[in-house]
Amino acid sequence: MTIVRVALDVPLPRLFDYLAEDAGRQDIGRRVIVPFGNRRQVGLIVELVAASEVPEAQLKAVLAIDRALPALPTEWLKLARFAADYYQHPLGATLLSLLPPALKRIKSPRAEPPAAYVLSPAGLAHLQDLSPRARAQLQLAERLRQGPLAISEAGTWRSHLRTWHKAGWVQPAEAPATAPTAAPARPQPTPAQAAAVATVLEAPAGFSAWLLHGVTGSGKTEVYLQLIEAQLAAGRQALVLVPEIHLTPQTEAAFRQRFPTARLISLHSGLSDGERLRAWRACLEGRADLVLGTRLAVFTPLNRLGLIVIDEEHDGSYKQQEGLRYSARDVAVWRARTLGLPIVLGSATPSLETWRNAERGRYRKLELPDRAHAQAELPAVKLIDTRADRPRQGLTASLLRALRDRLTRGEQSLLFINRRGYAPTLFCNSCGYVVPCPRCSAHQVLHRRKEGFELRCHHCGLMSRPPEVCPDCGSPDLRPAGQGTQRLEETLAGQFPEARILRIDRDTASRRGAFAAMRQAVNEREVDILVGTQIVTKGHDFPHLTLVGVLGADQALLSPDFRATERLFAQLMQVAGRAGRASRPGEVLVQTGYPGHPLYRALQAHDFAQFAAETLKERREAEFPPYSHQALLRAEAEQIDKAVAFLERAKHLGLALAREHGVMLYDPTPPLLARVARRERAQLRVQAGSRSHLQHFLAAWLEAVRALQERAVKWTIDVDPLDF
Repeated sequence: MTIVRVALDVPLPRLFDYLAEDAGRQDIGRRVIVPFGNRRQVGLIVELVAASEVPEAQLKAVLAIDRALPALPTEWLKLARFAADYYQHPLGATLLSLLPPALKRIKSPRAEPPAAYVLSPAGLAHLQDLSPRARAQLQLAERLRQGPLAISEAGTWRSHLRTWHKAGWVQPAEAPATAPTAAPARPQPTPAQAAAVATVLEAPAGFSAWLLHGVTGSGKTEVYLQLIEAQLAAGRQALVLVPEIHLTPQTEAAFRQRFPTARLISLHSGLSDGERLRAWRACLEGRADLVLGTRLAVFTPLNRLGLIVIDEEHDGSYKQQEGLRYSARDVAVWRARTLGLPIVLGSATPSLETWRNAERGRYRKLELPDRAHAQAELPAVKLIDTRADRPRQGLTASLLRALRDRLTRGEQSLLFINRRGYAPTLFCNSCGYVVPCPRCSAHQVLHRRKEGFELRCHHCGLMSRPPEVCPDCGSPDLRPAGQGTQRLEETLAGQFPEARILRIDRDTASRRGAFAAMRQAVNEREVDILVGTQIVTKGHDFPHLTLVGVLGADQALLSPDFRATERLFAQLMQVAGRAGRASRPGEVLVQTGYPGHPLYRALQAHDFAQFAAETLKERREAEFPPYSHQALLRAEAEQIDKAVAFLERAKHLGLALAREHGVMLYDPTPPLLARVARRERAQLRVQAGSRSHLQHFLAAWLEAVRALQERAVKWTIDVDPLDF
C-alpha cells in the first residue's frame, strides 16, 4: 500500500496521511475523497511518502482518486505553497480555496458536455426509419449528414441530440473549426507606445518586471495587446489581470476583436460554477492561449505561460480580504520570477510600493506621458473653494453652471461621489441623534426604494424601516444627513428636468449584464449626466464625456488610515482621466474646503511623481510601508475584553522572539470599524524593517499562538495589510 499525503480544507497547518492501493507519482496533484472523522472530505494528493508518523495500522484508506482530470502541475502546487507560506495560511485550506467550487464537492462534477455530435453507424441505419411527419428530426438528420454539429449551433435540436445520444445514434466529436475572421488592422502606435513595446521585446530572456506608467488615456492597453501578440505568435500563453469584474467584458471584447483565432478564457466571480469549471479545466488541459480575469485568476494552471500583465496594478481589489489574504499583484510577480518570464504592471497612479521598486531599479520603468488620441489632452483640473461657493444639496453654483453649459452643448458630464444610497445617515435636527447600526460600530445608511425609505448597514447587511420619531428625544424632525448617489440623482433631476441621468453604483450595476448595458447607453449618447461611485473611475472610455465633478473628496484627507491619501489621489486621477479622451477638451471641477492641500496641487498638475515623492518622504519619516513590512493579528469575540486579552497573551508569547528577529510588537488597538455583526474586534500590529525577518518571526510566533486554543475568540493573520 502506498502512503499518500493529502491536503484538506481544515484550519490546521498540517497534511494528513492515507493509504492508497494503486497510487503513483502521476497522482500527485489529483483530487481525492477521504474519510475524515465521521464524514468524507475532498482533498489533494501533494506527496507520496515512504513512512508515516502514524502507525500504518491506524491509517485510513483513500476512498477514491479522481483521474477524470489531469493532475495539477508541479508549478501550480509550488505557487500555492508559496502563497500558504508567505501569507501564513494552512496549506490545505489554501489549495482547496484555489479550486473551482465544483471540485470542492464530494460528488464528482458532471462530465463536460460534448462540443459537437456526429452520426454513429447505428444512427445512419436508423435515419431510414424516421417518420416523414418528424420534420425536426429529418432536418437534424440532414444537417448531421453534412458533418459534425456544434452544440452551440444546435438550437431547438438539443433535446433530440440528447435522446439520440442515449440511443447511440450520435456520438461526441470535436467542434468543427470555424473560418478565422480577419483581425482588425492594428492601430499605428504612438512613439512612446512603440518604444515601450520594443524595450520589453528586446530585453534578454528571463524574468523582468516592468512598470508601464502612463497618463489616463495614453493607450496602455495597446502596449499590452502588442506584447501579447508576440507571445501568441511564439506559441506561448498570456495571463492578464484586471481589478474589477465590470472591466472584464469591456477588455474581453477588445481582446477577442484583436485575437479572433486565439482561445480566450475569461475567469471572474460572475461565472456560474459550471462555467468556472469549464474555463478552469480548459486552462488545466492546455486549451487556452489567453486568460483574462480578476484576482483569483493569478492561480490559473497554465503550462505555456510567457507573459503576465497586471492592469491598474495599484487597485486595492487585488488584495483578498478574507481567508487566504493574498495580493494577486505580489503573487503574480513571484510567479513570473519563478518561471523566468516578463511581467508588466500598468497604472497611471502606481502603488507607492511599485513606484519605489521602479525608482530603486528593481522594476524597469516605461513611460507613456501623452494621450494616445492625437487631439486629446489631459483635462484642466479646477478647485471650487466650498468656503466661498457653498454647496446647496451637495452642488455649488460653479458646478451647476458647468453642468448646464455641457447640456447646452450636447456633451456628457460625470459626477463622482463615493457614497451609495440616499444619504450617509439619518439624524435628528432637535438633539443631533444619528441612527446607528445596532450590530456594528457604524451608522445605518439611508436608501430610497420604490415603496419609500429604508435603513441599511453596508457592513453587516441589516435592513430596517426608518423611525418615525427620534428614539432619544421623541422629535419627529428626522432628516437625511449628507449626500449619496441616490440623493444626488434626485437633486440633478430637479435642477435639470430635461437631462437624461444615469446612476452607476453597486446597487444598479450588480445584476449580470447591467453594467455593460449602462456603458453602451453612455457610448450611444443616450445619457447626459452620469452619477457614479468608484465603479466608473476604472479604465472606461467615454469619448463624449467632457466634464467631471467631484464631491465629498475631503473626507479622505481627515482619515487616520495612512493609505487614505494615496487611495484618494489614485481615485481622483482615475476619475479625472474619464474627461476629454477624444477631440473635445475636458474639465475637472473638485469641490473642496482645502484648495491649498498639496494633494490637490499635484492633481492640478497631473504630477504623480511629485505626489509620490512627498508621500514617500512622509512614509519614510513615520517608518510606514514601503519602508517597513507589516502584519496584523486580528481577533474578534462577542466581548471586546476577550479579544484584547487574547491579543495580550499573543503579544507576551512573541516578545522574546520579536527581540531575536528585530521585530516590533505593538499593543492591541481597535480597528477603524471596531464592531461588525455583533462581533467586537481588535488587532495587534507587527512591524519589521526586513521582509525576511518578519516572515521568520511570524512562522515561529503563530505556532505558539495556535496553541492558545481560545475557543471564544476567532483570529486571523493578515500579511501586508491594506486596511486597518
